[in-house]
Amino acid sequence: MSGFIGKKVGMTSVFSADGKNIPCTVIEAGPCVVTQLKTNEKDGYSAVQLGFEEKKEKRTSQAEKGHFKKANTTPKRKLVEFRNFAKEVNLGDTLNIQDLFKEGQWIDISGTSKGKGFQGVVKRYNFKGVGDATHGQHNRLRAPGSIGASSYPSRVFKGMRMAGRMGNDKIKVFNLKILKIIPENNILVVKGSVPGAKKSYIIIEN
Repeated sequence: MSGFIGKKVGMTSVFSADGKNIPCTVIEAGPCVVTQLKTNEKDGYSAVQLGFEEKKEKRTSQAEKGHFKKANTTPKRKLVEFRNFAKEVNLGDTLNIQDLFKEGQWIDISGTSKGKGFQGVVKRYNFKGVGDATHGQHNRLRAPGSIGASSYPSRVFKGMRMAGRMGNDKIKVFNLKILKIIPENNILVVKGSVPGAKKSYIIIEN
């Protein structure tokens, strides 16, 4: 399995050969630098750590500077480990998107969804609300209604769908097709939508 780090640029659409308008997501994918190689002998597991996007020296700790110096590279903002890396790499290697993926390939993409803050049950779980505003109802149109009983169970069950924090969760979308790779601009175009806001980091895997 190979993995890569990217940043969501936004959405657009392309026309297929038969004239259909296909919604797609544009991703700035790489280049990524191999910042660490973990081995079973030293770390207890094998993995490849990749770094993405430049980071200012003044915002980098001394420990991080030493870490990147070993790889002979500049500080990076985003570091991600990938196990069972399909490609043989060396410390300090620079990887581009075309080195690991090709057009027409199916990939999985994970990211952090947009945070919505504290939301009620109508927005969070698509509740209908109490209903009509007649029969003495006042300010109850978006209320959750009853959440439990008195004599039994005398408590609210765990997992009850109620108001709370919505969004800002890690989400993985499977089987997205690569429509186009533009290597000179490090651009990856995939069919469909991926989680996260614009300029948010995403992880690409196959």
